Amino acid sequence: MLAPLHALRQRLRQWFHARLPRSDTLLLTQRNVYILPTRAGWMLALTLLLLLVGSINYQLNLGYLLTFLLAGSALTGMHSCHANLRGLTLHLSPPAPVHAGHAAALDIRLANEQGKARHGIGIGVIGDASAGDTHLAWTDVPAQGSTRLQVAAVFARRGLHALAPLTAVTLFPMGTFRVWTVWRPAAQVLVYPAPETHPPPLPPGEPQPGFAGSASVQTTGEFDGVRAYRRGDPQKSIVWKKAAQTFAAGRDDLVSRDALSTQRQQLWLDHTRCGAPDLESRLSRLTAWVLMAERLGLDYGLRIPGRELAPDQGPTHRARCLEALALV
Repeated sequence: MLAPLHALRQRLRQWFHARLPRSDTLLLTQRNVYILPTRAGWMLALTLLLLLVGSINYQLNLGYLLTFLLAGSALTGMHSCHANLRGLTLHLSPPAPVHAGHAAALDIRLANEQGKARHGIGIGVIGDASAGDTHLAWTDVPAQGSTRLQVAAVFARRGLHALAPLTAVTLFPMGTFRVWTVWRPAAQVLVYPAPETHPPPLPPGEPQPGFAGSASVQTTGEFDGVRAYRRGDPQKSIVWKKAAQTFAAGRDDLVSRDALSTQRQQLWLDHTRCGAPDLESRLSRLTAWVLMAERLGLDYGLRIPGRELAPDQGPTHRARCLEALALV
């Protein structure tokens, strides 16, 4: 019995969400703000009904007074609760890329142009109904001001994903009514492949054109463009990122760039030579190698199906490589 009801609820939710336009800015008005009693509100209504019936049967003037006083307070709370959310403007900043399985931080700004503060505003990501209640982040919005909060959205698969619908909720001031809205952002989030947990060492460098007969170098388990520090090496040749890691680990090993090897060899991260059995495993290993080469300060190129990125280094090159891996 529960399975058909759950399926019907999911279909109704998907139909309703599909009717909403996508936008990164949403002004809350009477057209897109909804209100219903909470469980406490329904219990209050039942209590008022019993009080009214008892007052009529026993002709209790104080019972009438208490009943209508509570009913008036509930109606006032209903209008205050609806006005607490109506009139706010929600802005979403484009989310930064994340790796699969990690939470993407959605930065949301709530702007209030009216002269009264808004209290107890909750915002969260609407997930699958089977996952239970939506987890909300709560905040207050000052009068004629704005505030920011962040909510998390987790993506299990790589690629370019549309954001799930968001909801803004308030129960203020009495908790007897729930006022909410549904928001479909237009922004998308780029999800990189999850890096392999324990990747093998970087592959050896490939000879550059014109250096096919370059002498072989000693295998150290790392790219041949670096070697152990030798006395007299210039400071600019030291890989300081690697040095910081070794110092943090309590060692004093230094690594220098091998200028001759760097001239003769290039580090290429090739999906056909990474040794993983399937596409997703290869992308995961290549992601780990990109992060590893970037930490070592090496120039590296990337070869994937239908695309080749020339050797380079730096945050921009790393972002281009990870984006290419995400969109394969």
